[in-house]
Amino acid sequence: MASHTPGAPVFAPPADLPDWALRSVDLANPRLGARALFASDDFFADVARMLDPEPAQFVPGRFDTNGKWMDGWESRRKRTAGHDWALVRLGVKGVIRGFDVDTSHFTGNYPPAVSIEATVSDADDVETLTAAAWTEILPATALGPDSHHLLECASDAAWTHLRVNIFPDGGIARLRVYGRPVGTLA
Repeated sequence: MASHTPGAPVFAPPADLPDWALRSVDLANPRLGARALFASDDFFADVARMLDPEPAQFVPGRFDTNGKWMDGWESRRKRTAGHDWALVRLGVKGVIRGFDVDTSHFTGNYPPAVSIEATVSDADDVETLTAAAWTEILPATALGPDSHHLLECASDAAWTHLRVNIFPDGGIARLRVYGRPVGTLA
């Protein structure tokens, strides 16, 4: 077993990717132009961190103004009905084959479930996207703590934007969207 220096970052292990992911591109990679556009709540950790192409890390003893610093998107506990959600613009329009919803380092504050919807839009503003017609491409799926969740998608359409719904709240370290590019976003 490797030793760990106290206070040094601990990096999440890579996912053991299935064939459908190995033969795909991460359409949500910021290096392709993907970006997180909005989150209903990202009080504890900024939604943009969820798309970081590097492995998620845990840094013991690191805190910010909102508490323990976490590498990923993390919302507050819901005290009202509903759930938290985030809007993501893919780097390129593409046919999605599946997802890695990675909850690495989120042990007690991971979302119990996730669903993902998709749409095609030329707009990136929250008002236009909120009013868009969305198609569920991943039904509500149970998640567990501190692990990669490799979830296949059966959609044959090409999409530009995603709405990631977490039920009811919690943290996602990384979101990878595996698919085949079919064009570029304007």
